[in-house]
Amino acid sequence: MIVGLLKESGNEQRIAFLPEIAARLVQQKVRVFVEKDAGLTAFQSNQLYEEAGAEIVSREEVLTKSDLLVQIGEPSPELVEQLGSDKIWLSQYNPLWNKNLVTQFLQKGITSFSMDSIPRTSRAQAMDVLSSMATVSGYKAVLEGASQLPNFFPMFMTAAGTIRPATVLVLGAGVAGLQAIAIARKLGAQVQAFDVRSAVKEEVMSLGARFVEVEGAKEDAAAGGYAVEQTEEFKQKQQQAINDHAAKADVVICTAQIPGRKAPVLLPKEAVERMKPGSVIVDLAASSGGNCELTQDNETVVHHGVKIIGQSNYPSLMPVDASKMYGKNVFNFLELLIADDGSLNLNFEDDIVAGTCITHQGEVLNSRVKSLFGELIDI
Repeated sequence: MIVGLLKESGNEQRIAFLPEIAARLVQQKVRVFVEKDAGLTAFQSNQLYEEAGAEIVSREEVLTKSDLLVQIGEPSPELVEQLGSDKIWLSQYNPLWNKNLVTQFLQKGITSFSMDSIPRTSRAQAMDVLSSMATVSGYKAVLEGASQLPNFFPMFMTAAGTIRPATVLVLGAGVAGLQAIAIARKLGAQVQAFDVRSAVKEEVMSLGARFVEVEGAKEDAAAGGYAVEQTEEFKQKQQQAINDHAAKADVVICTAQIPGRKAPVLLPKEAVERMKPGSVIVDLAASSGGNCELTQDNETVVHHGVKIIGQSNYPSLMPVDASKMYGKNVFNFLELLIADDGSLNLNFEDDIVAGTCITHQGEVLNSRVKSLFGELIDI
C-alpha cells in the first residue's frame, strides 16, 4: 500500500504526520509518498522525510499513485474531483457539518474516513485527534488571554502595593476547558468553570478551580461525553449565572460545543456589555458560531472595551507539537488498516474502523452522519 501525505491549503501550518511517523509506516512495509515541501510550515524539511524512508514526489504523483491520501483539513471540491473511486481519503473534515463534501464523496464512490468521528471509547483514546488538538487549544487560549489582558495574571505583593490575581471564567470543561483551567491556575489566576455536565465537577475542583453549578441540567450518557441540548428553563438559570460571573471576570475562555450543531450562545451582547473594559474573551467555538454572540471567526472584535478573540484553530499556531500529536493519532488509526504484509485491510467488523468511516462504495456508513442527514443526501 502507498500512503500519500498532502500539503495543507490555506493558513494551516500543521502537517498530518511528521517524519518520525513516516519511518514507522515504512517499518510496517508501507510506501510513503510526501508532496514536495509539505512539511515546511511545520519546520519539517524534505530531507527529514527522505531520511525517514519516505519518497518526495509532486502533488500529481501523490494524488495518482497513492492508495490512501492523508491530510488534516478538508479537501476542496476541485481536489475531490481529481480522485478516482479507488482512493481512500483520511482527514478531519467534520462530516456533521459538511453535507456537500459527504455528498461529493458519495457521488465519486470514494471511501472516506474523518478523524473527528473516532468513537469516544477507551480503546480509541490513542486515536482521538479532537482531544489532542483541544489540549493545544486550551493551552494557547489562556496564553492569548494573558497576553491581551492589561493586568497581571498572578497576585503580586510589591512595595507599590498588592496586585490582585486575575479572575478567569472557563465555559465548558471538556479537554480544552480542563487544559485552560490548569494553565490559568499555573499562571496564578483565580479560576471558575461552568459546564452543564455535573460529572466534571470533581475534575474541575481537582485542578484548583471553583465549579459554577446550575441545578436542573439534562445529561445523556449516550452523548459520548459531550454536552446535550438543554431545556428553556435551565437555559434561563444558566444564562443568569454565567452573566453574573462573566461581569466579574477578567478573562473568559469559551470552549462549549455540541457536535453537528451551532455552538450554544452563552455570552449574549448584554452580558459582554456588563463586563469590565479591558477584559478579554477568547472563543474557541468561533468556527461553529461562537459561545459569544459578538464573536467573529478568525477576527478580534472590541465591544464596549471588551476584546473578543474568535479563534478555532490554535493548533495551527503551534505546528510542531500539534503535528506530532495529530500524527501519532493518525498512525494509531492507520495500524488498524495495515495488514502484516503492508497491504490495505479495511476491516469493518472493527468498531473504530466502522465508526470513523463516513462513506464507502456510495453509502454512508457512519451512523451519526446517516441519522443527521438521512434523505437530505441525494446522489
